[in-house]
Amino acid sequence: MTPIRVVLADDHALVRAGIRALLAGIAGIEVVGEAQDGHGVIELVDKLRPRLVLMDIAMPGLNGLEATARIVKNHPGTAVIILSMHAGEEYALQALKAGASGYLLKDADLAELELGISAVARGETYLSPVVSKHLVADYRRRAAGQEQVDPLERLSSRHREVLQLIAEGNTTKDIAVKLKLSVKTVETHRAQLMDRLDIHDVAGLVRFAIRSGLIASSP
Repeated sequence: MTPIRVVLADDHALVRAGIRALLAGIAGIEVVGEAQDGHGVIELVDKLRPRLVLMDIAMPGLNGLEATARIVKNHPGTAVIILSMHAGEEYALQALKAGASGYLLKDADLAELELGISAVARGETYLSPVVSKHLVADYRRRAAGQEQVDPLERLSSRHREVLQLIAEGNTTKDIAVKLKLSVKTVETHRAQLMDRLDIHDVAGLVRFAIRSGLIASSP
């Protein structure tokens, strides 16, 4: 049987090592690459064309949600499972909207990890049971007319990318260099995202980025 080729994406080397060790105990899986940020995993997928990516959400430079959206758009044959410590429905919904095929909690055991990978490799969607429970509750709220618009949906992909870089402490000039944009364009994106989020200071943007899972909170 052809092994399921997997790329791991997490900004913590020890976490990647732990996941790799777990996967070594599952027959039919081959880890072909590792990345520590969103840009790195996109490059690996472009090069290696794996069947599956196990992706963290909060990674520097480009978070897992944005990386997922780009991967599934450019490589339909590569599926993404988000690995997260957040069980709330807002994170799972963001992952599914980005195109992820699975959402597993990082405290899942080996049996659930194997189950999730097998399901996604067959073309199915897999969610950790506790996440499914939250999503059902969210669906019921929506059906009852209590739906709330996700603030992230008001932002374009570029706005979210700028937001993450601002929240990570980059200056306008830093962001312009990293994204290959003019300083004026970055300033325009910044003003637009502040207007759409109704947040008008950097501290507020940082808090919003942490709540949304775009960056990790400081220990």
